[in-house]
Amino acid sequence: MTNFPVITSTLSEKDLGVFIQEKYTLGEGFTCKLFRTGINHTYFMADAFSKYAVRVYCYKWRTKEEIEAELSLLLILNQNKLSVSFPLADKNGELIQEINAPEGLRYVVLFSFAEGKKMRFMSQETCSAIGSLMAKVHQVTERKEINRITYNLDVLLNKSYQNLKPFFTEDLKAMQLIKQMSSSISETFTATKFSATQKGIVHLDIWYDNLSVTNANEITLFDFDNCGNGALILDVGYFCKQLFFIETDKDIYESKVASFLNGYQKERPLSDAEIQLIPEAGASIFIHYLGVQAQRFDWSNIFLTENYLNMFVGRIKAWLDYYEK
Repeated sequence: MTNFPVITSTLSEKDLGVFIQEKYTLGEGFTCKLFRTGINHTYFMADAFSKYAVRVYCYKWRTKEEIEAELSLLLILNQNKLSVSFPLADKNGELIQEINAPEGLRYVVLFSFAEGKKMRFMSQETCSAIGSLMAKVHQVTERKEINRITYNLDVLLNKSYQNLKPFFTEDLKAMQLIKQMSSSISETFTATKFSATQKGIVHLDIWYDNLSVTNANEITLFDFDNCGNGALILDVGYFCKQLFFIETDKDIYESKVASFLNGYQKERPLSDAEIQLIPEAGASIFIHYLGVQAQRFDWSNIFLTENYLNMFVGRIKAWLDYYEK
């Protein structure tokens, strides 16, 4: 009987482990465990002494060329002694593996493991350390371009709205709010002239879930799956917006965001115009990720509902309203 076609499969951790062991000549003591499914799938390879992360890219989510560009960036950052999770070559020197999954060709990469733990409620010292690492990454990536998407206003706002239209009617208040906020954000961004040093390669998803923290406040950054070209202030605004919703006490938020920005500017200056753009930068990425959730409905269908849209858009509006006071 012919197998019925699928959209996305979950690879057997046991068989993936054998595959990785053979490709990378790892010892027989390694075990493979599924850590998380999502836009991509993450597994951990570990023995008593070592641990690695394995990313299995979902079918047709990234081209091989896009993955190659991401990995090249990570190798450059690692060569500059920046603390990021970086790709490891197999016994033949290859960074990308190919697996014929039921849905089609999927790519697999083995990464160094980010030691430490995820820290949702961060201290001021940790926020400062994150700001410092982000700025050091930007020092390397400013003025540079990567063979990937450019996060301009059309991508961040207009295309995201178009991705949402098949799921939600345009007469919904939340959809109307997205259009209104997008129009205002576009006007503000268009009025700002970025210099060459204020643009470069951005991570676009730096928040607590994509970094590990040790007790010594040493930060390791990972998951560059959304990296691309754009204004560097996008990374700054996104982190600040994530911090805003983690810290319900806004006095605590203000102190932590000040520590983050102070840590950043000790390494790399921000202009007054860039700082003024932080609210719009953070909001634009959140609108973008709403569009990604619609684009990847196979992953997000458990929560992409009208109630979720209202909640998500309400959060974006609350963030913008906070900075209009």
